[in-house]
Amino acid sequence: MSANPSTDTGTWPAVLALAAATFAVVTTEMLPVGLLTSLGASLGVSAGTAGLAVTLPGLVAAGTAPLLPVVVRRSDRRHVLVALLLLLAVAGLLSALTPGLAVLLVARALVGVCIGGVWAIAAGLPARLVPGERAGRATAVVFSGIAVASVIGVPAGTFLGEAAGWRWAFAAPAFLATAVAAALYATLPPLPAETPVRLTVFPQLLRDARLRRGLTAVALLVTGHFAAYTYVRPLLERVPGLAEGQIGLLLLAYGTSGVAGTFLIGTRAPRNPTRTLLLIATTLTTTLTLLAPSSHSLPLTTTLLLLWGLLYGGVSVTAQTWLTSAAPHTKEAASALFAGVFNAAIAAGAFAGGRTADTHGPTAVLYLGATLTLLAAPTLLTATRRRDLAGNPEHRARA
Repeated sequence: MSANPSTDTGTWPAVLALAAATFAVVTTEMLPVGLLTSLGASLGVSAGTAGLAVTLPGLVAAGTAPLLPVVVRRSDRRHVLVALLLLLAVAGLLSALTPGLAVLLVARALVGVCIGGVWAIAAGLPARLVPGERAGRATAVVFSGIAVASVIGVPAGTFLGEAAGWRWAFAAPAFLATAVAAALYATLPPLPAETPVRLTVFPQLLRDARLRRGLTAVALLVTGHFAAYTYVRPLLERVPGLAEGQIGLLLLAYGTSGVAGTFLIGTRAPRNPTRTLLLIATTLTTTLTLLAPSSHSLPLTTTLLLLWGLLYGGVSVTAQTWLTSAAPHTKEAASALFAGVFNAAIAAGAFAGGRTADTHGPTAVLYLGATLTLLAAPTLLTATRRRDLAGNPEHRARA
């Protein structure tokens, strides 16, 4: 299969298969968010303890993302991705059949391996499949799978869990992962490693002060979001007039808003990704802060929840666009580092939110999330100033 878009349009099914892979791993990762109440009740643990099913895969993914490209540095990326999706299917079935929390956490650790590996490897492949001007669009399509999973996969899993039970909600993504593995095998061309990734490249990347500040800002933004979002179901259960069966539908509406945000915000991101992330951080802070006192009103809660989905829908694509501009010559290594930071932030957010929810109640997680997203704003401003100075000829002449 040729990878030249001018002579062969057959590479776009491969891009879509990669997007399906990112959708499958992130859906599986975040699935417990909408099932915490039923999952905790079934296993006999608190909602905060059940939140470990989100925290653990994030921690494992954070470590796997930079390590797996080193381990498989000479392997065909097509074979690695297929193997990871099959492992994801096994982990999903093990989760569905778990007899208790311990086995569930083992299964969720395997999910973390798959998340870190797929994020790290898939991010650098669109430019190899669709080189030239359309590489940016292909990258956006692949990463839209992450955003769509965050905003559609969880609500769909919640809806299935309410209708058929949480075990079926865990089993469904396992079947999806098997289908995606077949699609990857059928559509991807051979993808031998280009430049083997070595561990020494990561310290080199982190010596870039702008990259460090940008990654810190993304970590704060994602941690704040997941500190609040992981425990959104217990919060919604307190809203007057919202029946239990309607929560899944409301989260589905949140997801639809997030898909719109992925493309509305994502299309503007290449113009100035740092400024776009700054706008997301400040507006998301306001939204989370207003949600707490608005929980007595179903219309206000619904409106703010939809705005929350719209804003967060643009985070993954915008952050990846920023990363590509910050480290254009080390894409796979930079993507692995980004995936590690992103997933560590998911784990940190879920853990901090769990401790806060257990100690102070679900409303407090909104203020925690707002505080963290607010801290992302000055960090982004610092990164912007450093970028502008570095690009200023007068500054370079004085240096």
